[in-house]
Amino acid sequence: MVGGVVSYPSEQLQEEVACIAFHFHWSLEEILNLEHNSRHNWVVEIDKIKHTN
Repeated sequence: MVGGVVSYPSEQLQEEVACIAFHFHWSLEEILNLEHNSRHNWVVEIDKIKHTN
């Protein structure tokens, strides 16, 4: 989409926030202040940890 705004699916955002908050005990504000890519990368890393134990 050229010139448009691409929104981030709210369900995916809620899942990422819940995952990070549960594992790191960060506040909602701290998590929402992360850039999308950074937040997503933290979720990926948490998933790796969960699957190696």
